[in-house]
Amino acid sequence: MAGDTPDLVDEAAQSTTALGPLMGLAREDFIGAIGLLLRETASDPARTMRHAQAFSEDVVKIMMGQSELSPDPKDKRFMDPAWRFNPFFKAGAQYYLAVQKGMKSWIDELELDALERDRANFISAIIIDALAPTNSLIGNPTAQKRIVDSGGLSLLKGLKNAYNDMVFNDGMVSQVDKKPFQLGENVATSKGNVVYRDEIMELIQYAPTTQEVYAIPQLTIPPQINKMYINDLSPEKSVVKWQVDNGIQTFVISWRNPQKEHGAWAMADYIAACTRAVDVVCEITGSKKVNVSGGCSGGQTLAMLLSKLQASGDDRIGSVTLMVCVLHPKQTDIEAGSLMSDNGLALAKQRAARKGVIKGSDLSRGFAWLRPNDLIWNYVINNYLMGEDPPAFDVLFWNADATNLSASLMGDFLHIYETLAFTRKGEVEMVDHRIDLSKVTNDLFILGGVTDHITPWRACYRSTQLFGSKNIDFILSQSGHMQAILNPPTNPKAKYFKMKGNTPTKAGKAPADVDEWLAKAEEVKGSWWPYWMEWVQARSGNKVTAPKSTGSKKNPALEPAPGLYVLE
Repeated sequence: MAGDTPDLVDEAAQSTTALGPLMGLAREDFIGAIGLLLRETASDPARTMRHAQAFSEDVVKIMMGQSELSPDPKDKRFMDPAWRFNPFFKAGAQYYLAVQKGMKSWIDELELDALERDRANFISAIIIDALAPTNSLIGNPTAQKRIVDSGGLSLLKGLKNAYNDMVFNDGMVSQVDKKPFQLGENVATSKGNVVYRDEIMELIQYAPTTQEVYAIPQLTIPPQINKMYINDLSPEKSVVKWQVDNGIQTFVISWRNPQKEHGAWAMADYIAACTRAVDVVCEITGSKKVNVSGGCSGGQTLAMLLSKLQASGDDRIGSVTLMVCVLHPKQTDIEAGSLMSDNGLALAKQRAARKGVIKGSDLSRGFAWLRPNDLIWNYVINNYLMGEDPPAFDVLFWNADATNLSASLMGDFLHIYETLAFTRKGEVEMVDHRIDLSKVTNDLFILGGVTDHITPWRACYRSTQLFGSKNIDFILSQSGHMQAILNPPTNPKAKYFKMKGNTPTKAGKAPADVDEWLAKAEEVKGSWWPYWMEWVQARSGNKVTAPKSTGSKKNPALEPAPGLYVLE
């Protein structure tokens, strides 16, 4: 129901902004998909007239009260009893459903190949969702009742919310109430210090909370489009806190928010920065090995780092954790993948190069319009029609704190997608070497999310076949994207799936067929964090006395965590 804050939180949290091939969508791709529908409309007038007649027959039945069309019982937009008992609203819902039915029937009959049909369905769904009567005050009985119940105050509050979004939120409807959150106070509160800083990154070392720590430290490479403190939200959802409380020496990279003058920062620059981070971690801890983790685009960056260091003869990387990361993408993996075209990718890169950077707000806007029901119209109803504030939720606060993306890095990510660089052993050259993950033999822990539509879990699973590793453990968390990662032991609904017989110390080679893995998987109640921690600890060497302070003489402690770059 509109105004149901838990639903808003759940839907938006599953749709966090992430780097991926969709950043290469150009407006021409959308226009082309609409042009496809117009072309098919004109190509067979008789077919179009036949469907128009069927729609007219539905409208006549609605006007006569004889229509049997009814909303899906699970559609939250039509939960209000008025949609069933009020003739005006019932007819409005049925008219909308008749449009939806007619469009689906028409597209099903079009002579399209599979890719064109996906494009047509995707664009038509966006258009039809925008036409839902619930998106307007006159067509939303719940919002009208709220006006009466509040004495008109909900209308005034809704107008105020709309004004604030126009002026202060770049014209986009707000998904989160940011006011309750302050970095370092109730978000990103784990103790630590920046121990290294250069133009592109800060490196944060977190203070140990145990008397002894494991000798081999852990370095996290976060996505370039999001702030690093997703690893350290509230204490109960902090991966950082979980690591230090379990004796892991924890380091996290914090990327700088690139401005126009930083548009030339490319993948090679980020890989060089990651290598410097490894240098500093080894110097501070005295360890010759560093375990590394990365999620989403941070995982793609990590894969490139692994390939580069292997080609350079650098064997300092120990175990590797890849979370919700796709290294072998397919166009059919994602809902809007069918919209993408070679011409659109080229245009997107050209426009980005002219601007220098792609604004984080523009990327967020693009993601929102790919799932408008969940990320736009839900909030239009909640914030504007109902006059409610958006939810105050830490994951959404982090998601709204997006960073810019340098044009060169965007071009490199799209090049990886276009060439399938990680899948072609030694055929694609980037970052001054030929990419070949088959020569990477580190122990791997790979995480996917059951309901992840950004990096679908079956696509994440393909990564198990790219590496030369003999010990690969694939874990499937029951949530979607960031929620799959932030699934701590305090979550009573937590569960995950793993291969039967696998333990943190023994996994073996993952089956080539994902369905074979699924058939052999077992459901485990609880969070995957304890299993992962045992996996990491088994690969972190012996325990040693915990350091009394962060940093070293060569790399002394600077600002307290979470540092300065997260504030930019």
